[in-house]
Amino acid sequence: MGQFRQISTFVEVVSKGSLSAAARAEGIAPAMIGRRLDALETRLGVKLLQRTTRKLALTNEGAAFLEDCQRILAELEEAETAVAERSAHATGHLMISAPAGFGRQHVAPLIPSFLAEHRDVSVTLNMSDRVVDIVGEGIDVAIRIASLSDSSLVSVKLADNERVVVAAPSYLKRHGEPKSLADLAKHNCLAISSEGSQRGWTFRDNGKNVVVKVSGNMGSNDGQVLHDWALAGKGLAWRSMWEVGNEIEAGKLQTVLNEHSAPGNDIYAVFAQRRHLPLRIRAFVDFLRHTYAQPDYWRKSWK
Repeated sequence: MGQFRQISTFVEVVSKGSLSAAARAEGIAPAMIGRRLDALETRLGVKLLQRTTRKLALTNEGAAFLEDCQRILAELEEAETAVAERSAHATGHLMISAPAGFGRQHVAPLIPSFLAEHRDVSVTLNMSDRVVDIVGEGIDVAIRIASLSDSSLVSVKLADNERVVVAAPSYLKRHGEPKSLADLAKHNCLAISSEGSQRGWTFRDNGKNVVVKVSGNMGSNDGQVLHDWALAGKGLAWRSMWEVGNEIEAGKLQTVLNEHSAPGNDIYAVFAQRRHLPLRIRAFVDFLRHTYAQPDYWRKSWK
């Protein structure tokens, strides 16, 4: 305690410009400030300040020591603030962004429960499949199903995400089940399409990720449309488990080519770096992570 008081007194004296000013700020006699500085210099074995009746001047050693002391005191203040925030309750407005499909199924239904736990928080949920500008658009936290490439942002993994090829039992009864990646060329593949070109599907083959070009007579830029077509027995679709897990469990869809499933883009909460993260953001991210970690939340019947 004595050593810390000596350090804080040294920083305060330099900040105020004199022993008497530092003493007035603390409500003690200047002689007490002087004794603390003497004790600090004696303990360190160096002169930190050149003191006269008119002015103070830092020595070279004092200037270097001052920089370290200021950093230590700032870190201590941050630690105290963080502890105080954790003991407080979340307040304020929370701007959330999520992909449309995922947000509709796995974010929007959870928000009422989150708000029931945090009654002084309000929420706006913006759902869009574009990558939003978190800082420029004032987003507090964005849910993303992709790896993070922007180093100015912070990401917290919320859950794993596996992508699988699915089809309705009626389609597989008519056309058979593909047994190899090459068999996909014989099937009607329902894929994300942009300007008439269908996006390839990623698989694991011989220990490597491979992209297979697929084709079919129906494509769309909307994942929900592909999902609906697959349920209607119109072809194969390559979808995320968060989207089709319930239909697989209910027997409305079946997975194929499971041995070639590649690691998917996992689910992340992303937010801007900041010195003090508002408690409402931390609380929401923790709430999602805890909810998604429940063993009965995700249906993993494809294993």
